[in-house]
This record gives sequence, structure tokens and C-alpha cells, in this order.
Amino acid sequence: MYQMARLAFETDSTRSITLLLDSNNSQTISIEGTEITDGYHNLSHHGKTEKKLKQLQAIDRNHMKLLGQLIADLKTTSDGEGSLLDNTMLMYGSNFGDANKHTTDNMPVILAGGGFEHGKHLAFDREQNYPLPNLFVSMLQGMSIETDRFASSTGTMTGMDLS
Repeated sequence: MYQMARLAFETDSTRSITLLLDSNNSQTISIEGTEITDGYHNLSHHGKTEKKLKQLQAIDRNHMKLLGQLIADLKTTSDGEGSLLDNTMLMYGSNFGDANKHTTDNMPVILAGGGFEHGKHLAFDREQNYPLPNLFVSMLQGMSIETDRFASSTGTMTGMDLS
């Protein structure tokens, strides 16, 4: 699916793609070097069990490897005066901050490309965090859409500077 997304952007077949890595209905997957005994959703309710955490880590590392390859492919694909990555905002995240507890605060998000200054980790106060729509406002502004609000946003994301 990642290769299809890259190809769709490269051929200008679309300007927007959403991929859902379905963890609710996923079957047990195969990852070389690790025995995976259950689907991702059931593993995410790990109860801090070492065996389940090890399997989740293997799956998550595999997902990050695939995402890293997509980012590398976009970076090496020419698109006008820059790369396809320069002209693409790639957001990768989770619907839970802690899937084991089903909490929806402090959700991990990766943003790549789109002309933003990258190569840094932004960490925010876990108790007084920004609403996620602040990231969307920053992304919209990065696309030259003049807005200062989206959903429950309170502004933009601090540290989200354009390069």
C-alpha cells in the first residue's frame, strides 16, 4: 500500500491518501524472526505482559520500517524544484495514546515532509497538552490555507516551523 501511495503521488493521480492499518480486524501477521501469536488489537491489550509487548514491538518496528522506506522513496523522487517529500505532508499516528487503556490523550504522531523543519522531537506537557487539531491548523497553514481554527483547536502547534 505504501508503494501504491508513492506511485499515486508521483503520477499526480491524487493529492490526498488515507491509509488505515486495521488493528481491530487484523489477523495474526507474519514477521521474520518473531513469533506473532495473535492479532494486533488483542496484543495491544497487553496488560504489560512481556510476551505480548515483545510481539507488539516487532509489529511496530516493522510498520516503522515500511514508513521509513516510504519517506526515503518520497525524498529521492524528484518533484519540480524539490523532492516529492518536500511537497507532501505525511502524517502517521495512532488513535490511542495508550491502547492498553484506550486513552485518547497524548497520541503519538509523526509528521514528515511538507516543507516543515524536521529532524527534531517535539514533546509537550502530558497534562496540559495541545489539542490534536492544533497540528491540523499548522498543516493547513503549511498548505497556504489561511485559517487559525479547525475543530477544537486553540491555535497552531508550537515548534512547527516551515523550513
